[in-house]
Amino acid sequence: IFMSVFFTYLGLVNGDSFATIGNKIQNDLFTACQGSWKVWPIVHLINFKFVSNKWRIPYINAVQIAFNMFLSLLGTKKA
Repeated sequence: IFMSVFFTYLGLVNGDSFATIGNKIQNDLFTACQGSWKVWPIVHLINFKFVSNKWRIPYINAVQIAFNMFLSLLGTKKA
């Protein structure tokens, strides 16, 4: 749901039509999900196994910023 909302918001901000946004979601959502499946399990494994309680939220936030950059790049690439 997050990625669909993300791509919709990005398309609306760029002035894209709903048809263009729908095509973008169809074309790129699976790639974004694959990226998520590759990143987040490892990130959480590291987080719970090695990161102290004090640094867990900053660690997750830093990874989330990097992942949002990936989504932004994916969302702005031309078809």
